[in-house]
Amino acid sequence: MTSAISLYKKGVELPVVCKSLIEAAYYMLAEVIERALAYTGKRELVVAGGVARSARLRQILEAIASDRGVALKIVPGEYAGDNGAMIALTGYYAYRRGVSAKVEESFVKQRWRLDEVDVPWFRDLC
Repeated sequence: MTSAISLYKKGVELPVVCKSLIEAAYYMLAEVIERALAYTGKRELVVAGGVARSARLRQILEAIASDRGVALKIVPGEYAGDNGAMIALTGYYAYRRGVSAKVEESFVKQRWRLDEVDVPWFRDLC
């Protein structure tokens, strides 16, 4: 971001700066995905959320999937929106099961693995 802002301040056109920033972010993501696939040996790559609508990201991920021989599964565009509704539904399920946290005691754990999260309402949904 600092570099992108600097380029813009030096007169580089905003669309060029934005496109470069997006490309850099996508290729950083691609590198992490390739490493994860190599490390885990997984045979499928699933993409969901708002980024699933990006045609450019799709191109990059298709190349990775092809190179690594994995199946690429991208959620259909109509389901690839903002995750706000999914977050709200998760909050609703948690509330119904009595799971709550005071705002001052809540936190974000960046590297929280999904397989380590307690989801007490999961059994209710199966």
